[in-house]
Amino acid sequence: MAAEISGPDLLSVVVLLGAGVVAVPLFKRLGLGSVLGYLAAGLVIGPFGLKFFSDPQTILHVAELGVVMFLFLIGLEMQPSRLWGLRKSIFGLGALQVGVCALLLTGLGIATGFPVAQSFVAGAGFVLTSTAIVMQLLEERGEIATPQGQRMVSILLFEDLTIVPLLALVAFLAPMSAETAGGLRWTNIGIGIGAIAGIILAGKYLLNPLFRFLAQSRAREVMTAAALLVVLGAALIMQFSGLSMAMGAFLAGVLLSESTFRHQLEADIEPFRGILLGLFFLAVGMSLDLSVVAANWKMVLFYVVAFKLVKGTGIYIVARLLSSSNREALERAVIMAQGGEFAFVLYAAATAVGILDGEANAILTAIIIFSMVLTPLLLVALRYLVPEEKQDLQEVDIAEGLTGNALIIGFGRFGQISCQPLLIRGVDISIIDNDVEMIQAASQFGFKVYYGDGTRLDILHAAGAGRAQAVLICVDKAETILTIANLVKAEFPMVQIYARAYDRGNTIELIKLGVDFQMRETFESALIFGENTLVGLGVDPQEAADITADVRRRDAERLDLQLAGGIRAGADLMRGNAPVPGPLIKPRQTGRALNEETASVLPAAQNADAN
Repeated sequence: MAAEISGPDLLSVVVLLGAGVVAVPLFKRLGLGSVLGYLAAGLVIGPFGLKFFSDPQTILHVAELGVVMFLFLIGLEMQPSRLWGLRKSIFGLGALQVGVCALLLTGLGIATGFPVAQSFVAGAGFVLTSTAIVMQLLEERGEIATPQGQRMVSILLFEDLTIVPLLALVAFLAPMSAETAGGLRWTNIGIGIGAIAGIILAGKYLLNPLFRFLAQSRAREVMTAAALLVVLGAALIMQFSGLSMAMGAFLAGVLLSESTFRHQLEADIEPFRGILLGLFFLAVGMSLDLSVVAANWKMVLFYVVAFKLVKGTGIYIVARLLSSSNREALERAVIMAQGGEFAFVLYAAATAVGILDGEANAILTAIIIFSMVLTPLLLVALRYLVPEEKQDLQEVDIAEGLTGNALIIGFGRFGQISCQPLLIRGVDISIIDNDVEMIQAASQFGFKVYYGDGTRLDILHAAGAGRAQAVLICVDKAETILTIANLVKAEFPMVQIYARAYDRGNTIELIKLGVDFQMRETFESALIFGENTLVGLGVDPQEAADITADVRRRDAERLDLQLAGGIRAGADLMRGNAPVPGPLIKPRQTGRALNEETASVLPAAQNADAN
């Protein structure tokens, strides 16, 4: 009997986990992101797909805890000091973009015949961009740390902050009878303010002593339980006071953001957050009523296009007003002109209090999902339709007629350090780089860097490569290093070539090309790092130096063997930490597999950082 009762529940768990495990990697591989993978999986297994589930709302209520924990983790990142450091980008650019777009989208709803409250909720939900999708796009493009990427991250941060007051505003906008509206609203406001004040006081005077006491017990499971208790307890207090559970979790996170236990709490909550948030997106996908979408497909199509155009226009205007380039403004508009995961939370809250009905929620949810699906596709179209903007060279000098004894190509961290011994000795050097921002930043520290692309032969001539005694290739991409080395070797055979090598494979190619000197960018620093670690562990400094010298000798011998016998030769010269070396297995061809320092020894290390 027990097996019969638990059987269907176990099947449900297996179906949920299986759907996520299959769909998410597939969608991430297609460049569409994990959120869309969960939504699509929920649609497939839900009542409008394979019908494994008939009541997604039950799952949605449980999965809302994932959103609660997500807000708690966001709060943990909101240290007052960090917020203050990013105040201009977050509360300036972020507030301006959110405000302009919210007004435009609310106006669109009113103009097309919807009540003010519904128009505001629909527009405010669409303003909240998908953090998951945008961060993934920025990471894939390597732009998170760039100024353009930082501006988008700041806007996303402000949008994450606005979900809390928006949820409170939804509760305030809930329809009430005229007789009780005034008194009840003020009563609710008073209760809400009291609950917030209580959480703040508890967080300031109770939470840190509580966690300090629990930490002394040295029981990891107790700390995890306490972390969950804080999150869910704060959420429950806010729910009882008539406000959102997410607001309570967010406040608890902010109050603990400066705590010495912040990282421990984050590690404890993260697994629960990830699973429950994925479950939330699965439930949202199940809740997508395809019959409503089919019956209202014209409305869905119209508002997907209209919302994206209106929001994109607002983003573009704000970006241009704050001096962003046309290309950056267009890219930001395309990337951020979409709804996001918090819209589902906002619409669910608005439905619960009566601002939206079930049909309106289904239509708005479909609009958000389709806007998210279109974003990666529109970004690809933008790359083809709008060419990359040329860098503004008005404030930099172009390389022409340079006469230095040494020509440095690339002035990143490696080039900046490499030039110091030459300058101290008085060597006349010329420096070129093709990054305008780098050139301008270098000028503030007393360096004269000329603009020039070292992969172009005409630029090498203009930069004085033919007159120099040595060319130092200090760029950071393996393909670019080889291109420049080939050009210099073929056109200026008498010039000495000193090349920065990306990894071992790049080193072998440079040696075969005949450069005068090559250096793997991390080799020497890693050896010195290891040598100092030995000394710190109590090894005699001379013995540590001898061991390091032996590693250099082994590496040079192995490199000679690899030049003659291929990348996998000389593996026995590397010392591994496995008790018994396993058989060498042919690595999968993953693009970087044969260029990895460690891939030539252990197949399991194919994804290790290059040396």
